[in-house]
Amino acid sequence: LSNILEMDQPDEIYNLGAQSHVKVSFEQPEYTADVVGMGVLRLLIALQRYIESSGKNPRFYQAGSSEMYGASPPPQNENTLFYPRSPYAVSKVTAYYHTINYREAYGMFAVNGILFNHESPRRGETFVTRKITRALGRIKMGLQEKLYLGNLDAKRDWGFAGDYIEAMWMMLQQPEPDNYIIATDESHSVSEFLDESFSILDMDWREYVEIDPRYLRLTEVDYLLGDSTETRKKLDWKPKVSFKGLVKMMVEHDLELANRERIMRDKGLNTATY
Repeated sequence: LSNILEMDQPDEIYNLGAQSHVKVSFEQPEYTADVVGMGVLRLLIALQRYIESSGKNPRFYQAGSSEMYGASPPPQNENTLFYPRSPYAVSKVTAYYHTINYREAYGMFAVNGILFNHESPRRGETFVTRKITRALGRIKMGLQEKLYLGNLDAKRDWGFAGDYIEAMWMMLQQPEPDNYIIATDESHSVSEFLDESFSILDMDWREYVEIDPRYLRLTEVDYLLGDSTETRKKLDWKPKVSFKGLVKMMVEHDLELANRERIMRDKGLNTATY
């Protein structure tokens, strides 16, 4: 990390590195803690040494997560107590306080952005939103019969990743470092996401979705709802893409992906190659 800083001499650093899957964090808790918690400390140590040796002061962004709030009642804002419910969330809380500590101890421009769920067609296929839209496209194209999910009542504040990246950049353009909440300030359940996505293709998700206990969390996070009032004032920011617009974007992308997959299957081509 020190060598990279010396070589690249960055003006801004965005730390998005993490093992970010909640279920995997229970399966690999030590690895998750090392990457998500200690990894941030290592980066801050390297940055502090670089600042001392170079005289430069790069601005640092640390990606927090709404999972840090866990079981705290909604809405969640800058004053809400953290109540993490997974090794991933605990590690993110650790990273959050490391960032504040280095900001206050060394005068570093170090920012925490607590981002609620941010989705797009690039979302990993093991995350519930993309798992739904990916399966929907494949079911529509006759490539898949069922979709297996866990808790359909869990509620999340889902926004478009592109809007949130803009907010991250804006945080590092401010005169002083701070902690920020990035959210749409509205929440929807998994079943609502299913309603919205399947309705786009005139389908009823109840005909295809089954509950699989393997996808239930050991410690459930029932209700995340951001309150980004202060952030919107400070940054003059608000999300541009609505919940409906986000779902439509993801469904259309994954329907096209499934269509390509079907064409390649019908032609006898290996879809993994493409």
